[in-house]
Amino acid sequence: MSRLPSLFLSHGAPTLPIDPAMPSEAFSALGARLPRPRAILMLSAHWGTDMPVASTAETPETIHDFYGFPRPLYELRYPAAGAPDVARAAAGLLNAANIRTSAQPHGLDHGAWVPLLLMYPRADIPVAQLSIQPHRDPAHHYAVGRALRPLADEGVLIIGSGQITHNLRAADFSAAPSDADPRVAEFTDWFEARLAEHDVDALLDYRVRAPHAALMHPTDEHLLPVFASLGAASDGYALEIESLGTFQRALAMTNYLFLG
Repeated sequence: MSRLPSLFLSHGAPTLPIDPAMPSEAFSALGARLPRPRAILMLSAHWGTDMPVASTAETPETIHDFYGFPRPLYELRYPAAGAPDVARAAAGLLNAANIRTSAQPHGLDHGAWVPLLLMYPRADIPVAQLSIQPHRDPAHHYAVGRALRPLADEGVLIIGSGQITHNLRAADFSAAPSDADPRVAEFTDWFEARLAEHDVDALLDYRVRAPHAALMHPTDEHLLPVFASLGAASDGYALEIESLGTFQRALAMTNYLFLG
């Protein structure tokens, strides 16, 4: 099998699978055109721990880690098998890179199962999840991704799941999709230009260098998965950008594929 790409997904609201106003079809189309992986390793913004933890669950629970949404959302399940072999391999690679990592069973939070439900609705690809460290910086997560690189040569699709902009306090849930804060585009344009240029140093220092960084991300956790995905990419990656729109005025949904 040839090397798989690594991905960063902006998973949006938990209602992505049931809200016709959300770009669910783009996730379905993405899953259909990607090379089929033997397993998936998911790093989601919604599982944070002090140190990396790899989930060895044989049958991961579908975790409904949200409140106040429509009842049908809580009835959804994603019954994919776990990938404990991938979890143990990931932990081994990280420990070998002096990134202390443990392993234990854990379910799939909505940052993991929501996009996967659309991408692989048959739930027939095993999934392992690896936690992020919200108190650690982008450089740590980039190093995590670099340590995980060998998995992409072994049929494992490495996915970071978060949001390219994420400030719920700045969101206007009555706004039309066309009514986006122009500062969102200024931030995403800067970020994507640096990704296209392979300017890792600037990206790791985004909070200082990117326009409106603190407004777009009051806290880092929804952007940290992109640095793991970037680290997992090959040095000569080709960047593919899927811009799915800006919702609630401040919440941009963009997916990045690191190919090659």
